[in-house]
This record gives sequence, structure tokens and C-alpha cells, in this order.
Amino acid sequence: MKRIVSALLGVAVLAALMIVTTTSAHAQSCNNASLTGNYGFTFSGFNAPGHGLIPFAGQGLMTSDGAGNASATFNFSEDGHIVKNNPYTATYTVNSDCTGTMTSTDGNADMSFVIVSGGAEVLFMCIDNGNTWILDAKRL
Repeated sequence: MKRIVSALLGVAVLAALMIVTTTSAHAQSCNNASLTGNYGFTFSGFNAPGHGLIPFAGQGLMTSDGAGNASATFNFSEDGHIVKNNPYTATYTVNSDCTGTMTSTDGNADMSFVIVSGGAEVLFMCIDNGNTWILDAKRL
């Protein structure tokens, strides 16, 4: 009898934890202010201008103002050629489900993203045709 009561109690505790975890995971709501501050980032992928894939990777620092504006400076290697201190400016929109889009204002890449860990990290994907790359940004 004690084993049955212990087992039922264990199941009840696990069920309660699942409900709390599920509820808190869906309770997060975002807006433009959710993307505020300085973020260090790395990225890698391929560009496909014309024929063939050109590999590239880089790192940099992004600052977002919480009002829909972002800027960054980054270094990268494209097919082994190093480019330093490349500027990037963009506007962004964050949806209530913590997804969003970032649109370049200087001719660089446009991206979709998702804010995770309460804004501590942002996962980006380039949405320009011919490009396949991702970017991971972490709040400093």
C-alpha cells in the first residue's frame, strides 16, 4: 500500500512540474524592448552569388535600443579573405511570441530570429535568397 501511495504521489509531483514548466514556457511574451542591450555574436554559413557556395564565418558586437533599431560591427572570413570592422545597421520588429524580423538599412543581410532565455540569447537565420547561414547572439 505504501508503494502505491508513494508511486501516486510521485506521479502527482511530476504532473505538477510539467504543468508549471509548460505554463511558464508559454507565459513569455515579447516586444521590441525584449531585444535591448549589447550582444556578442558568431555566425557561419554559405553565400551563393551566382554558381557555387562560398563559405564564411565571423563574430562581432551588436547593440539594440529596444525601440526597433540595431547596429553592429563584425569581422568575418569569406572564402579565406578577412574583412575587419564591417558595419551593419537595421530595424527590427519583435512579435509577442518572441519571433521577429530584422531588416538591414545598409544593404547587408535581412534576418528572422527568435528570442530565447528571456532575452539572454537570440537565434538568427538569414532570409535573403541565395544565402544559407545562421547567427547566435548572447547578451553581454
